[in-house]
Amino acid sequence: MATPWGVTFDCHDAQAMAAFWTVALGYVDASPPQGWDTWEDWLRHFDVPEDEWGDGASLVDPDGVLPRVGFLKVPEGKVAKNRLHLDLWVSGGRHVEAGQRDRLIRAMVDRLLAVGGTVLEKVEWESLLDHVVLQDPEGNELCVA
Repeated sequence: MATPWGVTFDCHDAQAMAAFWTVALGYVDASPPQGWDTWEDWLRHFDVPEDEWGDGASLVDPDGVLPRVGFLKVPEGKVAKNRLHLDLWVSGGRHVEAGQRDRLIRAMVDRLLAVGGTVLEKVEWESLLDHVVLQDPEGNELCVA
């Protein structure tokens, strides 16, 4: 039996990161835990101070299939290159016609730039766009291919 898992980003601004990754992954905000009508009710029940309510965020696959992604406010900043990064496979692969791949990759990159992403590098394969390396709003690397 496989172990359920998710990915958590340490960050300074959980809400901004959640907004970026909602666009990147097509995910939605996680619903409150079972038995709670709202996240605010859950936070109040556990006596979380209101000034900490934005210190975390959780996203889920709207189809309920892929892993959960979380964001947790931490005091320290990012100091080195990621040892792990996500690849967003938006183009369908190298067997897809080059012009179509290019349009799909560029469209996703444009959406990510609009929510705080930064392009680090555009990588070609046989003189055609293969993938783009970006950073999210807090400098975590990802690839769009």
